[in-house]
Amino acid sequence: MKGPQVLILGAQGQLGQALIHQLEPMMPTVALGRAALDLTQGDRILPLVSQYQPTVIVNAAAYTAVDRAETESDLAHQVNATAPGLLAEAAAAVGARLIHLSTDYVFDGHRSRPWPEDAPTAPLSVYGRSKLAGEVAVRSHLPDHHLILRTAWVYGAQGPGNFVKTMVRLVRERPELRVVADQIGTPTWTGDLAAAIARLIQLDAAVPPGTYHYTNSGVASWYDFAVAIVEEARALGAPLQVERVVPIPSEAYPTPVERPAYSVLDCRKLTALLGAPAPHWRQSLRTMLQHYLKEPS
Repeated sequence: MKGPQVLILGAQGQLGQALIHQLEPMMPTVALGRAALDLTQGDRILPLVSQYQPTVIVNAAAYTAVDRAETESDLAHQVNATAPGLLAEAAAAVGARLIHLSTDYVFDGHRSRPWPEDAPTAPLSVYGRSKLAGEVAVRSHLPDHHLILRTAWVYGAQGPGNFVKTMVRLVRERPELRVVADQIGTPTWTGDLAAAIARLIQLDAAVPPGTYHYTNSGVASWYDFAVAIVEEARALGAPLQVERVVPIPSEAYPTPVERPAYSVLDCRKLTALLGAPAPHWRQSLRTMLQHYLKEPS
């Protein structure tokens, strides 16, 4: 049976690459990177969407440089806020559903229990505010045919750098790593996230429009995550120089932007729709590293 025509935006990113790998064997798929559609060029969005006439658009493109966004506010808002609104308008014009990726950064992190979808938003940064504005624009322009999918701490083997790739490089070079231990969340592997998106596309009208949360299961600090990366890489036989991972407070690693201290997302709403919880983050980290560490450096 022929599946829907899916248009993926953000094809060169880590999630975009995972989506291509997941969706192309399943259904007709077109994946576009920045060269084909630069989201700062808003006037190109409607003509391009009209050209492909997709039934589903997955917007995995975003401005994600959290600290740099403080000095590139206009660019962050163009990509994360204005463009999603134009995509929603274009989706409405061709009758497509839009799956738009958002982030835990729409919350301030000032609580100690998982964030449900309807929790009050209060972003701490330009990046978070731009992503929240994108959510508002999508809901406004495509009220009955959108899915906003918030996720967190995303990493994958493909695409640009991420925490896991950085840690793998550093543990091969340094005897000691100092990693923040008072920021809590859930690492999320792009392979699992892409599989969940594929399932949502297959479920189609059975998934009501609205906002959903998806991460892997479990909870960790960045320190926990780093320790797990060391343990899993060592178990897989990777040559490591690291001898110890030292937990530090956020104050010892200052950044231009305050990160949410607690950004665990409550994923029960989407779990009920998908019929099963996401794999535990440690299991998915192991799966990712089994493939990533086999690749040439």
